[in-house]
Amino acid sequence: MHPLRTPVTISSLRLPATAAAVVLALSACAPTVDVSPAKDAANPACAPMMVALPDTMGDAGLRKTNSQATAAWGDPSKVILRCGVNVPGPTTDRCVSVNGIDWVIKEGDPVWTLTTFGREPATEILMDPDQISSATVLAELSAAARKIKANRNCVGQEELQNLPTGQ
Repeated sequence: MHPLRTPVTISSLRLPATAAAVVLALSACAPTVDVSPAKDAANPACAPMMVALPDTMGDAGLRKTNSQATAAWGDPSKVILRCGVNVPGPTTDRCVSVNGIDWVIKEGDPVWTLTTFGREPATEILMDPDQISSATVLAELSAAARKIKANRNCVGQEELQNLPTGQ
């Protein structure tokens, strides 16, 4: 391998444990992105979303990956998607709704993990907010993520204020 084309893996970027399973080969000599599939990647519910993914994400084009239910945009990759990750349970992590899709956001340094909330199977996005806006990513993926039916939503502070107190 040419010394200037040494592969860089996402694990060398000091990702949180939930994202450490994803390995990217960001080599200029490799047209296919190496992404580890999620545990439930073979779930048939991922298929409608995968065929509805956008061809571009901001200025980054969709690239070929080597695993089922995965996608990558940009060269080097700016956004990685995996369908079939563990469904998030109740959480105090920030949850936002973009175009009717709820996402749990975990801000890492440098990579953020965005996971659909209330949809089974869940979809995980890995992205660096210094490379692409999270608002762009979530807006661009809304139509595809909607292909997996929601069965619950994030609960905001306003909903919590209306819960019975038990007194």
